[in-house]
Amino acid sequence: MTSQINLGDITVQRVVEQEGPFFDVFQFFPKLTKELFAENEAWLKPSYITADNKVNLCIQSYIVRTPHHNIMIDTCVGNHKPRPTRPFWHMMKSDQYEKNLAATGLTVNDIDFVMCTHLHTDHVGWNTRLENGQWVPTFPKAKYVFSDRELEFWTKRQKDDPASAPWVTDSVLPIVAAKREMIVKSEGEFNDQVRLIATPGHTIDHYSVHVGKPGKDAVITGDMIHSPLQARYPEMGMLSDYDSGIAGESRRKLFGRFCDTSTLMCTAHFPSPSTGRFVRWKDAFDFVPA
Repeated sequence: MTSQINLGDITVQRVVEQEGPFFDVFQFFPKLTKELFAENEAWLKPSYITADNKVNLCIQSYIVRTPHHNIMIDTCVGNHKPRPTRPFWHMMKSDQYEKNLAATGLTVNDIDFVMCTHLHTDHVGWNTRLENGQWVPTFPKAKYVFSDRELEFWTKRQKDDPASAPWVTDSVLPIVAAKREMIVKSEGEFNDQVRLIATPGHTIDHYSVHVGKPGKDAVITGDMIHSPLQARYPEMGMLSDYDSGIAGESRRKLFGRFCDTSTLMCTAHFPSPSTGRFVRWKDAFDFVPA
């Protein structure tokens, strides 16, 4: 499944690995009350929440093509990866990601940069692939763009307790070993049409990616938001946040900056089409699909 957004001389395409219900809504949003859910149930169902109260999620990458580079943003779950705590991602053997990448007209050799908004299991999986029993970079010519504090945090966690972060072992550290990493700050210009925006909270040093120029631009959000529910209630944390309070501040800051403008928001996990704009709603925001 691919779709294309045109932003002047930049295009953005989605590469979907999976889409469907994965988590119970009250598990996914631990502080969500039954009363608040009841208030919002009518608009959440069936697009964002299923009839049996599961969160509909899309697992996908975004490819940004500029006149100079092809940039892959986040790399989903990946194949052959041991993920025992997530049965729906454990030892996957699917050809969907590779088929959908091929549908964009690009190959793994055409990617110049792989930007990892953060280092969670469903955003780094295709960083590597299994070759003769070894994890090797999937995109052999690419530099993998990691935020300095994010990489430091997860490298330390993996060293202290390898079993707690198997994805770091098989999908992050092999990139460093292959000397394909590019360490950056989570805020700043990447080039003349790509800027990183610090959006911490979901992880310690999460970043989002702003591409294009005013009037023809988009933000690839990463996991600073998982559901439109978090636009209306920015302080609504989710189960794997590093600091939900800081994540809420990041949402208010980013959406406050771009709401009611032409800037498109390309979300990591909203169901298809995943892309839209944020508008003011009471003292917060609402998501309007493109």
